[in-house]
Amino acid sequence: MKQYDSIIVGGGIAGLQAAIQLGRYEHQVLVIDAGYGRSTLCRSYHNILGWPDGISGEQLRQVGRQQAEKLGVQFFQDEVVHAVAKGKSGEGFELWGKSGKGFEAKTVLLATGLIDRMPEISGLKPCLGLTVYVCPDCDSYEIKGLPTIVMGSGAAGANMALTISPRTQELTYINHELRPVPKEILNELQQKGIVYIAEEIEEVMAGTNGSFHGVRLMSGKKIEADRGFIAFGGNEVKSDLARQLGAERMENRHIVTDPRSKMTSVPFVWAAGDVGVHAEQVTIAMGEGAQAAIWMNKALLMMKEEASLHSVLARS
Repeated sequence: MKQYDSIIVGGGIAGLQAAIQLGRYEHQVLVIDAGYGRSTLCRSYHNILGWPDGISGEQLRQVGRQQAEKLGVQFFQDEVVHAVAKGKSGEGFELWGKSGKGFEAKTVLLATGLIDRMPEISGLKPCLGLTVYVCPDCDSYEIKGLPTIVMGSGAAGANMALTISPRTQELTYINHELRPVPKEILNELQQKGIVYIAEEIEEVMAGTNGSFHGVRLMSGKKIEADRGFIAFGGNEVKSDLARQLGAERMENRHIVTDPRSKMTSVPFVWAAGDVGVHAEQVTIAMGEGAQAAIWMNKALLMMKEEASLHSVLARS
């Protein structure tokens, strides 16, 4: 089994930025990517330097992979499901994919991200990242002054509506899963003029090119709007590999890392992007990927120096 200097688990934005940085250090790097993630759903990031008209997550992933491959970084499509440390600290790691294939690495970066929980609502997915959004920090600007519907569940959806309410006076929260909302939050919705509806959504009224025109409820009633947000809560943080390796996680399953190096509590295991503890921003994911790679390089250089010293001592 070939041992790589670094294996990056996850080929999203954080993982690709790390791969580019490590490739420029001329390390042997493998990116293992399942082929899907949050970035594959976003069809237009508008808050990235240099892309004022927006760029899709798929485009970023494509050009990022091409850039990394030119630097010698290798890619393999698989989903890593098992990870163990080999012997004592510093002896490397073994990773195993769903395919049954095994991999070895001296250092590991977990850039596995998270998956937004959303029910199967007809017409929803074509609008995601274009006219229906998940991140208020990224995209609440896009609803400025426009009629907007928050599709969500219980308090998670209600809190999303409250968060984005400064952007528009025409806001409706539809509690699709009919989960309870605390009375004090309902009162706050009312005070801010947010319409509250507890009813299941039959379909999103989607137009061509991802346009959003509102929703049709199970009762047949139509609620028209120009933009949408989703907030169902219970997003899946993809941090099980960190648990297997013994890395510290928060109660919400995000991985705790050193703020300077992005290393986890397990030596030679790093984490970057949405799987870590941060604001879930694509630009932050880029920064964290590069930050982790810089410190992974330091660790690899240290390993090389120690190996060289041991070789000299063995010959003397």
